[in-house]
Amino acid sequence: MIAEQAAHIDELVRAAVGHKTTRDSIIHQSWLRCVSEHKLDPGVLREAHIVTSGRLREHRDAMDEFLHTARFGLETLYRQIAGLGYVLLLTDAKGITVDFIGDPTFNNNLRKAGLYLGADWNEPHAGTCAVGTCIAAQEALTVHQTDHFDATHIPLTCTAAPVFDPDGALAAVLDISALRSPEPKDSQFLALQLVKSFAHKIENANLLNRFRHEWIVKLSGSAEFADVDPDFVLAVDSSGRIIGFNNQARQLLARELSKRPDIRLRAAGFGVSDIFECSIDELPRFAHSRPTEQRTLRLRNSGTALFAQTLPPPAKTAASTSFRGDAALPAPLRNLFRSDPVMRDVVTRAAKLINTQMGLLITGETGTGKEHLTKALHSVSARAGKPFIAVNCAALPESLIESELFGYESGAFTGAKAKGKKGLVLEADGGTLFLDEIGDMPLSSQTRLLRVLAEREVTPVGRTKPVSLNIRVIAATHRDLIDLVKAGQFREDLYFRLNGAVFNLPPLRQRADLEWLIDKLLTQSGAKHNTAYSLTAAALDALRNYAWPGNIRELINTLDYGCALSSGGTIDVGDLPDGIAQAQQAGQPNARPVSRPAAASSDPAAELLTALRNSRWNISRVARERGVDRSTIHRQILRYRITTPKDFV
Repeated sequence: MIAEQAAHIDELVRAAVGHKTTRDSIIHQSWLRCVSEHKLDPGVLREAHIVTSGRLREHRDAMDEFLHTARFGLETLYRQIAGLGYVLLLTDAKGITVDFIGDPTFNNNLRKAGLYLGADWNEPHAGTCAVGTCIAAQEALTVHQTDHFDATHIPLTCTAAPVFDPDGALAAVLDISALRSPEPKDSQFLALQLVKSFAHKIENANLLNRFRHEWIVKLSGSAEFADVDPDFVLAVDSSGRIIGFNNQARQLLARELSKRPDIRLRAAGFGVSDIFECSIDELPRFAHSRPTEQRTLRLRNSGTALFAQTLPPPAKTAASTSFRGDAALPAPLRNLFRSDPVMRDVVTRAAKLINTQMGLLITGETGTGKEHLTKALHSVSARAGKPFIAVNCAALPESLIESELFGYESGAFTGAKAKGKKGLVLEADGGTLFLDEIGDMPLSSQTRLLRVLAEREVTPVGRTKPVSLNIRVIAATHRDLIDLVKAGQFREDLYFRLNGAVFNLPPLRQRADLEWLIDKLLTQSGAKHNTAYSLTAAALDALRNYAWPGNIRELINTLDYGCALSSGGTIDVGDLPDGIAQAQQAGQPNARPVSRPAAASSDPAAELLTALRNSRWNISRVARERGVDRSTIHRQILRYRITTPKDFV
């Protein structure tokens, strides 16, 4: 390798001083830029640069929505090349790797080579390379072995294609690379075609997602592919103005308008009738319902005929996923909270992701209801009725976690069951896999899990062929995974695989709907034991002011305890666990802050009786006025021993 590096450095030096080279023109021009513009020394070997986790988060956050769209394309492409030694990188327009799929078995080698999450591949830093040179040239290319400027990278073969946003600006670079490959550069021809094809697909998906409320025009030179795989895609607003396009459409329009290839059509304000022999009012006649042969659209300048398909904007109705108001949420999600604004925000955002494949990470203190939220999301998703498998990663012994999670074949090891074991991951197939306390999973198992998530397949112990999976993965933890990553206790790539969206549940002491939760749990206990349970004013005050270190789980245990000790269904302070009662008597130094009405009634029983009389004993109306459930009013009637007039019973 040393001799090969020396020969490579000698070729770079000769090229820099004007000697001819057999390299492709795009490679030769990049070499010259590296020396003259980037001031890189051909004789200096540079290690791959991996940015910090904090800086990586900044780059990922800046293109969050695009990443979610591109992820499906990456996973689909990787399934086609899995086992061939390739890894996939998606970088932003600055060359920072913001997504990555590769065989976890080779992680150390991949990280050292820079084929890893967070790697910086911009040309001024890394020299001639597929990503950096693709950014500079803004075209697809292969940088094969000694095409690389830095002699450190000459074992690699890297092929990249640009991904443009609907405005025509570079959004990302899709790269397919390998640590080793055959020597001929044309061995990467198929890789080049694949990466160009999937960059095109990601562009189209991003455009369709961004302009889903506008007219979409799909165009192709082939009638057979006009509907399924169009070459050109444009977005058109209601006034007929072209507001977005994929890169092939951008190049087509630029040729038609005889402008530069980097034209920004939105800024120029071109309309559909400037380009095509049709107006905005004629777009409906190119709808999918008509035969393809009758959907010919001609370019105004060149006269070229293309086959078209138009998709109209959706009808102007309230989207089912907008969830304006709690009542619009599905009941299982609505029942997780009442008047707490933080919970409302968490649940409403989570509801919008019900049927996506995006990984969800739910954080929060122990006992805040992470599994309850996950079960509710599963129950209202398209996977409802399919398996919901919850795995407590902290409870599985490290020696058994592999076989419990991933299963094993018959006779895979001494002591294995004769029929083998399916494994919890396979049991979740078709449904939802909930990984609770993911931060406590051993590193060795994290590697296996990463591979399952990346490839959507699992290989049970003792089996040679993997089994395909269709699962939604939701993880939860009470620990700070970023701190664990920094400490080397949690894989960084697994963290970014899990955190497609992060939801932090508030602790019970910060929730504004504590009394609603208490009422709900008492009602459930009453239905279970056929008893109407209520709290004395002193007991309710003790619960209000307690700090709840165990959160909802502790509240459930407390109320179960109080119901068991209560006399006639009325729970007093003495019926509560000693810690709560004692804290109340001692003044509760760590009390939960409670906001109380400025003009609280000195006689709540009299106030309630007055409200009931004014409403002619309409309990639903009183409950609405007070912002509580009807069950709360019924319990207060029992607590204050208010007698309902016979006429209203």
